[in-house]
Amino acid sequence: MENTTSQTILFIINDAPYGDERPFNAMRLALNLMKRSGVKIRVFLTADGVFCARKGQKTPEGYYNVERMVRALAQRGEVAT
Repeated sequence: MENTTSQTILFIINDAPYGDERPFNAMRLALNLMKRSGVKIRVFLTADGVFCARKGQKTPEGYYNVERMVRALAQRGEVAT
């Protein structure tokens, strides 16, 4: 029997993009969950989390570019600030 139910998962990110791994881990999880059928992802950036979507970020050495992750999420899901 095929699973026909859909699920919407909301991620609320309120931490700055660098200096902490929480925004990166949330977006990484969101991007991986998007690969599942029947799963819809929504991301809400609030407080310092809005800086994750800032264009032209200078990524500190040793960090992933969070701006690119937000762009990938926006192309496949919903991202709001």
